Amino acid sequence: MANETAQQRAYGGQSGDDRKAGRRLRLIDAALTAMASGEWRSATVAHLCTAAALNKRYFYESFTSLDDLASAAIDQIANEVGHAALTAFAASDGRPLHEQAHASISAVVHALADDPRKARVLFGATAGPPEVTRHRTTVVQGLTRILLDHARTIHGVELAVDSLARVAPPFVVGGTAETILAWVNGILEVPLDTLINDLTTLWLITGNGAAQHARHRSS
Repeated sequence: MANETAQQRAYGGQSGDDRKAGRRLRLIDAALTAMASGEWRSATVAHLCTAAALNKRYFYESFTSLDDLASAAIDQIANEVGHAALTAFAASDGRPLHEQAHASISAVVHALADDPRKARVLFGATAGPPEVTRHRTTVVQGLTRILLDHARTIHGVELAVDSLARVAPPFVVGGTAETILAWVNGILEVPLDTLINDLTTLWLITGNGAAQHARHRSS
């Protein structure tokens, strides 16, 4: 009995939890493809399992419904983007502000542009049921709050108490989302390095300008 349990826990050098996590990621990858290609409305559990090369029964070990899977896919992208931005920002600590901004924006752009499906899914260029759309909105708002926290840290308390602290972050995030979508869809034809440099410039112009104006109004 003990040997049987050990075999269940570890097979091919992987534990049962590792294999389950791997199956979950394969289903999320299949969902990303369906969502980004506009095929999500016609997707079925059977279709996604076939795309993930999994038996249908494995779907329900990780997800309760297709909406649950779609929300998990959005969360996965947001976690990757947030982690990339925070890691890059931490690694550039102590460097000039423009270098910190460039490092963070480069990390975010690469996290999305290196796999265009992620930009299309995260920024809402794909159709989906209302529950998934609401979840996507909540996730993007969470990323906006991260930007707001950084703005307060970098620019000081004046911006924190000014209305620009609430207006500027969604303005910047929304514009960045549209710009990245335009790039991955081939509408904006500039080299990737140029895209990153120009986005960095626009973020700095907006952030520094908002902070300066907030200080002027507070004085």
